[in-house]
Amino acid sequence: MKPITIGLAGYGFSGQSFHRPLLQHSEKFTIHTVMSSNEEKVQQDLEGIKVVKTLDELLQEEIELVVITTPNHLHYTMIKKALEAGKHVVVEKPFVTNSAEGDELIRLAEEKGLLLSVFHNRRWDADFLTLEKLLNEKRLGELATYEAHFDRYRPAVKDRWKENKIDGGGVLYDLGAHLIDQALCLFGKPQWVFADVFAQRDPEKAEDYFQITFGYEGMRVGLYSRSMVLDPGPRYQVHGKTGSFMKVGMDPQESDLKEGIDPYSSEWGREDESLWGTLSLANEDGVTTGRLPSEKGDYTKYYEGIYEALRNNGTVPVRAEDANDVIRIIEACIQSSHDKRAIKIGEV
Repeated sequence: MKPITIGLAGYGFSGQSFHRPLLQHSEKFTIHTVMSSNEEKVQQDLEGIKVVKTLDELLQEEIELVVITTPNHLHYTMIKKALEAGKHVVVEKPFVTNSAEGDELIRLAEEKGLLLSVFHNRRWDADFLTLEKLLNEKRLGELATYEAHFDRYRPAVKDRWKENKIDGGGVLYDLGAHLIDQALCLFGKPQWVFADVFAQRDPEKAEDYFQITFGYEGMRVGLYSRSMVLDPGPRYQVHGKTGSFMKVGMDPQESDLKEGIDPYSSEWGREDESLWGTLSLANEDGVTTGRLPSEKGDYTKYYEGIYEALRNNGTVPVRAEDANDVIRIIEACIQSSHDKRAIKIGEV
């Protein structure tokens, strides 16, 4: 087995807490060089690793795959430079900040025969995998409504790029990218989108609230993110002709990665029983209600897929084309909120 050599571009929260441990604990990858302005921070986790300050320096190293975890507005330029240097690329979500740039990068990767993928890790959340299995089994019957929340209690605005009015800042590009990607995985592209997006805590800062409706034939999808929710309700509510599924709580993998737990350990990604969802089904005797055990979440599947794609011609775990569809939906949401109208998909 020949490990894939990694150049990690960026060592903020995402690079340090998500990508570094997933790569460091796998025999299939070797972190060769890290691009960061804080060498001391990097050395605390990766003692003896080479640290460079610029992307140009990183691209001169003998690496196969560049993993980009920098702020959203830098993604396009850095992906383009890496592809032009002949490197495969994984980029933290969201892919880019506008779909035209995404189209350009997809063409460039195809022309050069390089892998380009986006880290939409929440496809491997325990709750989402459970819901995906439930819907595939059609246990709820014909669906009527799907509702997903990514709510937080953060009444004070922090002085950081995600909460400032910059290209790609705000909760829609951050948490919205997760919820939109999940909905597209489950249901495909909607017929139309209607959205309300605004800065609720401070109008001078980036938007921190959204309410999005996807229109499908006979079904509606609602996606929500709010920053002042002290007591959140269900994360998922799904209702169909023959049943309902309700789910509270967050997948444990993010917190476990922060705690330094090995993502390849046997108990990785298993939710506590207290977080299992509630499944209610209609039958001849009325309604039966019980807890539905959660599937095992596993973010390692993403990088396992990257290895298979590069070494064994396997399927890319998240295609750039699919990630760019998320950006197109985000653009439709922004236009819808501005115009106060529904946007037909394909209109933007």
